[in-house]
Amino acid sequence: MLLEARLLATVNRLAGPVRGAGVLLISVFGALSVNSPLGWALFAFVVLTSIADFRVPRVALPVAFLRVVVLSVALGDQQWTLTVLTTTLITWQWQWPPRVTVPATALLLAVQVAVAGPGVLVRAVLESVLARVAYELLRRSSRRVDALRERAVEQQRAAAVALERGRREREFLALLHDTAAATFLMAAHGGDASAVAVQARRDLSALAERDNAQGAVDLGTALTAVARGSAVTVSVEPAPVPAAVALAFVRAVGELLKNVERHAGAATVELEVSRTDDGVLVVVADDGRGFVPGDVPEHRRGLRGSVVERLRAAGGEARIDSVPGRGTSVRLVWPADD
Repeated sequence: MLLEARLLATVNRLAGPVRGAGVLLISVFGALSVNSPLGWALFAFVVLTSIADFRVPRVALPVAFLRVVVLSVALGDQQWTLTVLTTTLITWQWQWPPRVTVPATALLLAVQVAVAGPGVLVRAVLESVLARVAYELLRRSSRRVDALRERAVEQQRAAAVALERGRREREFLALLHDTAAATFLMAAHGGDASAVAVQARRDLSALAERDNAQGAVDLGTALTAVARGSAVTVSVEPAPVPAAVALAFVRAVGELLKNVERHAGAATVELEVSRTDDGVLVVVADDGRGFVPGDVPEHRRGLRGSVVERLRAAGGEARIDSVPGRGTSVRLVWPADD
């Protein structure tokens, strides 16, 4: 709920009880000052009518009107009457709109002037006007706060949209580099025409999904492009995944192949892409020298940052199995329900 609506609801809800409590407190001192059977009878009448202020807001206005009229007729222009009158007029401004309070105030002041004279007229009118002005200023301030909040929310939303759009563009450009650029190189170096045509169609399908963050990209095609030019045995099957996920796999596999080339001393390297009941599985395995994953220093972020954490950020998982002298196998999994 907006601040203005909450403020108006709170003021409207409290106006009656504030009026009732104020009139009761004023009447205690009024009855004590009069100290007569009439004074205590009027106090009992005030207590009875105050129930409407606390419990029956729908009839609170006419009841408050009647209360002031009775006090005016019975007491004239005594301080008790005048204080109850101004308290009533002030709290009316908080509870009802001007189309109700203006005629009600005018009629009540006319009765007061007829019964007790014009002595209170200026004070009552001034306090009523000031109460209405204060109420409207408070309402306008809360409306301005609501407008500022709404503008801030819109700006945050626009910034988030722009950030997301930029992220998608970067993912798209990276995917373009890893797929379409490889196709162009294949064609430039005289690759088989039918193979070039098949890969080009796959690339165009991926590019057509540019404005769709969940556009399906064939992971097998993308990783084949990554492995091209390396001594890697590739075994892939079609595995459509969202562009963001494909980008995470492309970068992770690229990092793995770099590590194999630099550190493994492997004779054979295998890259396998398959679809399983659990989702998409990518395996990069070599027969190199291997290592103990737990012995990798914390400052070495290659596997941890570029593979494990990258797959986790995309909703997947990376599992590294390696034994010194027996090679390394890395399983990259992206679950089907993601």
